[in-house]
Amino acid sequence: QVQLVESGGGLVQAGGSLRLSCAASGSRFSTVVMAWYRQAPGKQRNLVAAITSGGRTNYEDSVKGRFTISRDNAENTVFLQMNSLKPEDTAVYYCNAGFNLPGLYWGQGTQVTVSS
Repeated sequence: QVQLVESGGGLVQAGGSLRLSCAASGSRFSTVVMAWYRQAPGKQRNLVAAITSGGRTNYEDSVKGRFTISRDNAENTVFLQMNSLKPEDTAVYYCNAGFNLPGLYWGQGTQVTVSS
């Protein structure tokens, strides 16, 4: 069983930055794929960024060059640094863990709101 707890969401003006964190419980954290998804009102949940146990990353096209996913296996934590935020980045952001995309485990979500 893996439990995920996100933090770091909030309200920011366009062009600003936020850093999301996801703290994971469980002894297998270093072996799983970690990812961030987001869901805007009335839309489906989509992958934003993912990072493998070896540190390989991939990003959704609209966030490339603006968002950076990273992980600290010693602290069982994954981060999403979000820069140059746009109003269209407004969504609930979910941390995800598992051996596939999406993985089996989800966090409760954290709201990110970007004002224009």
